[in-house]
Amino acid sequence: MQLDPIRCRSHFPGLRREIAGQRAVFFDGPAGSQVPASVIAAVADCLANRNANDGGLFATSREVGELMDSARLAVADLLGCDDADSVVFGLNMTTLTLALSRALARTWQAGDEIILTRLDHDANVSPWVLAARDAGVHVRYVDVHQADCTLRLEQFDELLTPASKGRTRLVAVGVAANAVGTINPVAAIVERAHAAGALVFLDAVHAAPHLLLDVKKWNADFLACSAYKFFGPHLGILWGRKELLAQIPAYKVRPATDSVPGKWMTGTPSFEAIAGTRAAIDYLASLGQGTAVDGRRSALIRAFAGIRQHENALTVRFLSGLAKLQTYRLWGISDVGRLEERVPTFGLTHQRHSAEELARALGDRGIFSWHGNFYALCLVEALGLEPAGLLRIGLLHYNTMDEVDRLLATLAELQ
Repeated sequence: MQLDPIRCRSHFPGLRREIAGQRAVFFDGPAGSQVPASVIAAVADCLANRNANDGGLFATSREVGELMDSARLAVADLLGCDDADSVVFGLNMTTLTLALSRALARTWQAGDEIILTRLDHDANVSPWVLAARDAGVHVRYVDVHQADCTLRLEQFDELLTPASKGRTRLVAVGVAANAVGTINPVAAIVERAHAAGALVFLDAVHAAPHLLLDVKKWNADFLACSAYKFFGPHLGILWGRKELLAQIPAYKVRPATDSVPGKWMTGTPSFEAIAGTRAAIDYLASLGQGTAVDGRRSALIRAFAGIRQHENALTVRFLSGLAKLQTYRLWGISDVGRLEERVPTFGLTHQRHSAEELARALGDRGIFSWHGNFYALCLVEALGLEPAGLLRIGLLHYNTMDEVDRLLATLAELQ
């Protein structure tokens, strides 16, 4: 279905911000999106009207329990999983990954191997490196093709240890790259990893606002994402196969339940953030609802089809305009014929100006962007761009063609 960005923008109070008399342009979404009014209202309602802990025998506590159940169902619809009890809430994706990696490492033995990539955010690198260090496990890396910032999948096949030897225990890979926008072929990666007897952990943080997540289709074992990247509050989400989450011994306090998901929620969660996350998913579903009443997952499928179509149109506009600006270099996929291999996140460098200088100049003109390595440290080092890093432009479904044109005109002025 066709997405109307103007209608979408009406839901986001933050987008009304002005800088020096001009409407601000939010191209900083990869570091955190703006949130719709319904999310703000849900957070406030939770704090105002049901501010209690879970598990009590009184009204507000029961309502919190109902909130948790309904939020898990919403996340299950977002992820495409059948069992809402396989959804775990936490402080953020990094914290959840650190906890899972530490626990999973207890099942490894010295001499085992894990495979990471040089395209990933460090939250999907360092937790596994630290766990491997403690377990005496060897870490192997899939490199990137510098020309288009895609994974060297032929190398991945070389790194995988055959199932008969059973040495590759885990493959950790991102669904989409947070610095340059590359979409990885995760279904194929999972298939190859499983054939070698390895588990697969997917980092879907950067993909979540752009792509329909589908753990059933991808057949992964674990997936993590963060609500503040898909128009919600700061909250981390971990999904795992329930039998695995039940089997792996978690680090937890003694009174905590041994059942899933309770054993993985180590401490009192942010109920208000959970309420806001449910509201964010319902907002996304509303974009695909129309007159249909066939369930939230179906609405999300239509919504993300519309989001993808709109973001692809923005991408074509940006890439076509950037190609005319000879002083800039785009790191990543630049071919408009390969839109299915990227999300609208763009890493740039300039022949004379540093990424910081460009970000400051854009910010002074009311265009919000980021500079640096964005925790994609392995990638920026592999590209030879550390410590200056990249200028990152990130588009979301609430961005417009006019905003892209304004960005291109400003980049031209800064040449």
